[in-house]
Amino acid sequence: MRKFRWLVLCLSCVTLHAAAQSQAPSPAALPPVTTIATLDVQRYMGTWYEIAKFPNRFQRKCVANTRAHYLAQTDGSVQVLNSCTTANGSTIDALGLAKQVGPATSPKLQVRFAPAWLSWLPQVWGDYWVIDLDADYQLAAVSDAKREYLWVLSRTPRVPAKTYDGLIERLKAQGFDVQQLELTQQP
Repeated sequence: MRKFRWLVLCLSCVTLHAAAQSQAPSPAALPPVTTIATLDVQRYMGTWYEIAKFPNRFQRKCVANTRAHYLAQTDGSVQVLNSCTTANGSTIDALGLAKQVGPATSPKLQVRFAPAWLSWLPQVWGDYWVIDLDADYQLAAVSDAKREYLWVLSRTPRVPAKTYDGLIERLKAQGFDVQQLELTQQP
């Protein structure tokens, strides 16, 4: 009798999981992620504050004051310095490098935070696609081809609600599950 209950419980769990999966659109059913048409890398340089993000493993210790500083390098690459504050008040810094994929106006970049001697490995590079950017280069959304990651970035620590809501609607139209977004505490 115990084996029968165990079997029923397992089948119920499998059925519930399958039903839940059928409710969410499969990644294959979504249209491809669309980037902005062109990116002026020089205008993109400087400090950006994280307004919201999809939770991810490499930022799990960050609780506030998350920001990125981009600095153009003479070889055409971009130095990336990400920093945040942890729960105990300390700061975490991560120094990386980004490079454009394609022409000089491409909104598709690859970024790595692994040591330079590992840069020959494709898995140390991650997509950094600018998928939304206002004309004044003040508010941006960055993701990847699979919609696994999403960041909302701003030149200022706070964004007017109407502006943020407009961006959220554009992200929904691109097939992003904006319910996953976590707001970032900024000073």
